[in-house]
Amino acid sequence: MPLHVEKICHRYGSVEALADVTFDIADGETVALIGPSGCGKSTLLGILGGLLEPSDGKVTLSGPPPADSLNPFTYIFQDFALLPWRSVAGNVGLALEHRPLAAGERRERVAQALALTGLSEFAAAYPKQLSGGMRQRVGIARALVVRPAVLLLDEPLSALDAQTRELLMEDLLAIWAREKSTRVYVTHNLEEAARLADRVVVLSRRPGRIREIFTIEVPVAERGQPQHAGLLAEVHRRLWALIRDEVVTADREMQHA
Repeated sequence: MPLHVEKICHRYGSVEALADVTFDIADGETVALIGPSGCGKSTLLGILGGLLEPSDGKVTLSGPPPADSLNPFTYIFQDFALLPWRSVAGNVGLALEHRPLAAGERRERVAQALALTGLSEFAAAYPKQLSGGMRQRVGIARALVVRPAVLLLDEPLSALDAQTRELLMEDLLAIWAREKSTRVYVTHNLEEAARLADRVVVLSRRPGRIREIFTIEVPVAERGQPQHAGLLAEVHRRLWALIRDEVVTADREMQHA
């Protein structure tokens, strides 16, 4: 579903976190939010998903969500937040509890979400038996089981090692090629932004304002091809050039806070 962000401002008491943030996200598009620490990325994501009420401005969706969507907005966080006493299938099915669904439909939705994330053979396993990457796949499946119109991801790969993060990026691209949500992806990792996003919204230091909206011309499905390695490296360089000075300043401010 298309998402419209219009003149969003947010304040925590006297602290201005976001100022006049306006952009649109097309149906099925992936937009990454990057910027220096404290620029308001997670605050903006919370506003998009309705967890926070903005001080000013509004967020709107174009049209109704798909008929099979149980949640218009669903989050995937850095913290897997799995229940250790529940199996993989039980953790995924948790999102369907208290929904007016027949038992057969619940089982079908869980099975489809597990298949989509490559977890079908682990349905009966428990979180302690899984690697960090597998646990995050469970978190992804739990988000997808409600078939959200908009998927909001808050640094979902930042707790993982480099090799696992690479595998999960490939998994996310494969999943997104098969399911049709619109996605907003918060990250500090410029490589993730360059690999996963159609466009990158670059926020300034607090109060977060849009410095630039950067379009990545190569389709995401082709970015793993060797001939595009140089282009992705250039995207990374340009994104870093946009935020480097403010990242340094923000880091110094945090050290002296």
